[in-house]
Amino acid sequence: MPKNAEIERKFLVVNDDYKRLSTGHYDICQGYICKEPGRTVRVRIAGDKAYLTIKAPSPNTAFSRFEWEKEIGMEDAKALLPLCLPGMIEKTRWLVPAEPKDLTWEIDEFHGRLAGMTLAEIELESETQPYTKAPFLGEEVTGDPRYYNANM
Repeated sequence: MPKNAEIERKFLVVNDDYKRLSTGHYDICQGYICKEPGRTVRVRIAGDKAYLTIKAPSPNTAFSRFEWEKEIGMEDAKALLPLCLPGMIEKTRWLVPAEPKDLTWEIDEFHGRLAGMTLAEIELESETQPYTKAPFLGEEVTGDPRYYNANM
């Protein structure tokens, strides 16, 4: 995968079978300092770590986006979250082994105002990398801006 590129496929989740298949989970709280069409600056607390992330369109394809992410101190993240735009996102991320075995499904179970929404994504090294669609997955929503966290 090129440096600063994120190649992923995203799906709606149709049942909670992923929970029994999960190897772990953690809570996430995130907010957006900036949200413009296709470009975002995000602050995220994920478990006991915190990150500042910038995402933007990639000139390559619909499956690839520019992503720059840096781990930041927890105190910095907590200071930045109140500066974020309204619409904080809270979710639990479940990790489920995928096929082939070097891949992982990340299933986000949303809470609060987005309760009931569950999305799964898999990050790939290339757009042609093979993977097996898990049985708990429904419609693919890759590239559909309605399912970008920044738009929810």
